[in-house]
Amino acid sequence: MDSNTPPKWKQSHSWAALDRANPNKRAAEKRVSDFHEIYSLFDEQTVREQATRCIQCPEASCVTGCPLHNRIPEWLALAAEGDFLGAAEISRSTSNMPEICSRVCPQERLCEGSCLLNSRTEPVCIGAIEKFINEYALSRGAGEVQPAAPNGLNVAVVGSGPGGMACADELAKLGYTVTIFESQEVPGGLLMNGIPAFKLEKSIVSRRIDLLKQRGVLFNLNTTVGRDVTFTDLLSKYNAVFLGFGAQKAKPLDVPGTGLEGVYQSLPFLVEKNVSLPLDAKPIEVEGKHVVVLGGGDTAMDCLRTAIRCGAMEATCVYRRDLANMPGSKKEYANALEEGAQFLFLTNPVALEANAAGQVSSVKCVKMELGEPDAGGRRKPRAVKGSEFSLRADVILVAYGFDPISFPPQSGFSKIQVNEWGGLVLDKYQMTNIPGVFGGGDAGRGPSLVVHAVRDGRIAAEGIDHYLGAKRG
Repeated sequence: MDSNTPPKWKQSHSWAALDRANPNKRAAEKRVSDFHEIYSLFDEQTVREQATRCIQCPEASCVTGCPLHNRIPEWLALAAEGDFLGAAEISRSTSNMPEICSRVCPQERLCEGSCLLNSRTEPVCIGAIEKFINEYALSRGAGEVQPAAPNGLNVAVVGSGPGGMACADELAKLGYTVTIFESQEVPGGLLMNGIPAFKLEKSIVSRRIDLLKQRGVLFNLNTTVGRDVTFTDLLSKYNAVFLGFGAQKAKPLDVPGTGLEGVYQSLPFLVEKNVSLPLDAKPIEVEGKHVVVLGGGDTAMDCLRTAIRCGAMEATCVYRRDLANMPGSKKEYANALEEGAQFLFLTNPVALEANAAGQVSSVKCVKMELGEPDAGGRRKPRAVKGSEFSLRADVILVAYGFDPISFPPQSGFSKIQVNEWGGLVLDKYQMTNIPGVFGGGDAGRGPSLVVHAVRDGRIAAEGIDHYLGAKRG
């Protein structure tokens, strides 16, 4: 760049002269035959050009729109100048896994949805640029780390999902000896076994776990806390504990026929198709079958798209509200639609019907209409009289969300205070009612975003460090 030419990001009207670009996406007819990620990376020139569209707001709404308050304008400015390593370093300063969040965050509801350009044109493609600069840096070794000098204290982290990983990462930077306890054979939580690889390649998660190991974090796999390790053990052997075990108790489908063969919860289906691990349960076969997915969140979109890749003859989503009120990402909805998924909005299941062999054969549904708004402002759906119909279904996947798993009454964990739906009650430092025991992510807030779990883990690490400050000396 000519030294006399001002950086493009300082040209405050670049957004008006340059349209938003989106990463190339593999054609639907090709991508449905595999589980590889569907979006490619930008090239360097496109990143620099797209970063110039940022108008460098004095009070950047994209920062407040991001749960981590990522320093977005700062790294966009460096990206526009071609300093991708510097941009990635700033990105990493507020996020423990920016290469993951850039893939799975619903940017249209967060940073990009808050971009001031939305009132005039399309927002800056923040997610795609974040993905590029971090992949650029990681491929050049910028993320490699060394263990910090030990401070003599140790912390147990229960669960290796995004909250646990973020908490462990922050604590390890401060010299704590951190041990993560994970009940599965492979660490990563739902990042590894819940989110399909076409959204997040498993090698990306493995790379982040390897970086944690480089930092000195220890992993105890195939270890279930509460069975293999008691709560008392954790309190006696560790100076503090972080609970990040997620929320994996599936919300039930409460209609007649839920016990029929062919009716499954979404998570076992996704785990089975996601990770090559031996499972005790009988495989959930969808090839050549009519699959009906109940629910309208991101898990429902994942089930639809996974079923199509596994050879389903037809994959149909049944959701009781309309598209505007669907909680799932609109980008994921569009991808599912491109890949052949069908959608029945304003439709609610009222019963499951069986064939002579006792297998599910159809879903009896009723059409819905939106009534008056509820306490949260969403219009409450109500049934339309006389609108019942049956929809063929060989396999039904229930994707109604999850709640935290209740602690056994005889367990030491039962002393931890929970709210009415079983979530951990936490203070501003993410600490429970038991001193030294912290929590976060879905275990505290219920099913939510990866970026929320990362934020909770970071706040908890700060809280743990504050709590143990006197002992650390």
